[in-house]
Amino acid sequence: MDLRQLRYFVAIVQCGSISRASLQLNIAQPALSLHIRNMEADLGLPLLFRTPQGVQPTEAGLILLRNARLIIEQFEVAQREIRGSAAEPSGEVRLGLPSSISPLLGVPLVLAARARFPKVTLRIAEAMSGYVLDWLRQGRVDLGLLYGLPEDRELRATGLLVETLVVYGAPEPPDGRSHPEGDALSFADLAALPLILPSPGHGLRDLLDAAATARGIRLATAIDIDAYGAIKQLVERRLGYSILPGHAGRREVEDGRLRAWAVDPPLTRMVSLVQPTDRPPTQAVKAVEGLCRATLRDLVRSGEWHMARMRTSE
Repeated sequence: MDLRQLRYFVAIVQCGSISRASLQLNIAQPALSLHIRNMEADLGLPLLFRTPQGVQPTEAGLILLRNARLIIEQFEVAQREIRGSAAEPSGEVRLGLPSSISPLLGVPLVLAARARFPKVTLRIAEAMSGYVLDWLRQGRVDLGLLYGLPEDRELRATGLLVETLVVYGAPEPPDGRSHPEGDALSFADLAALPLILPSPGHGLRDLLDAAATARGIRLATAIDIDAYGAIKQLVERRLGYSILPGHAGRREVEDGRLRAWAVDPPLTRMVSLVQPTDRPPTQAVKAVEGLCRATLRDLVRSGEWHMARMRTSE
C-alpha cells in the first residue's frame, strides 16, 4: 500500500462512488477498482461495501480513512517544510575559522546571516588551522576556512582568496641593528633577520619554511609564538621582525607602530572553503557557504582584507 492508493481510497469515500472518483482523479474506473482490490488483499479485510446510495466504508475502511487522512496531511506538511527550507533555510550551522581569519570575517558574517537568514543559527568556533581541520574530519563543524588545499578524500576544498604576506618590523630597528635597505626584501635578506614566527607545525610557519628550503635558505627564528597579537607586540618592542598576512599589521602600520616591507618575489597563500564529503549539506549550510563567499568578496573589494584578491573563479 502506498500514498497514491491512500489518496484514491479517500477520494472514493468522499465521492461515494468509484465512477465519480474516476472522473475526479482522471483515472479509468477498472484501474481504480483494481487498486481497491489490491488494498483489500493486502489488509485481508473489505474496505468498501455497496449501498443504493453508493459505496460506503466498512469498519476497517473507516479506520483506514481516518489514518489515511492523517498520513496524507502529514505528508503535505512535510512537503511544505521541505520546499520552505529551500526558500527560507533554517537550522544550526557550525563554522570553523582560523584565529587569523576570525577577526576579519566573524562579525560581518554573523551580521549578514542574521539579516539574510534569520532562521539559521550560525555558531563560529575559532582555533589554529590544524584544529579546524581536525574538527572537519571529526564532523564537529559543517564548514571551515583553511589555508591551502588539504589533501583528504573526505573533504572538499575550494580555493576562494589569495592573500599576500608582508615583513613587519618596528619603526626603529632592534638594538645594534639597522633596517634592511629598500622597500622589498628577498629571502636572503630574511635569512639575516631575527624572526618572530609561529612555531613549526603552524600553517604559516610551514609555508615559510618550505619557501625558504626551496631557495636553499634557512630562516632563523628568535622567538616562536603561536599568536598574531603577541607576535605584533613583540615586533613593536623591537625584538625582531615577522612575516604575516598584509591585513594582520595594517592598522599598526597606519598608526605608525609598525613598518612593512614587501617580499620579493611576492609570497602568497590561499584561503579555501572546506566541507566534509560524507554527508550532503543542508539548505542552511548552503546558505552560509554562499554568505562566506559573498562576505569575502566584500572584504576584498572594500580593502578591509588588505593585500588580498579573490581567485578568478570567484
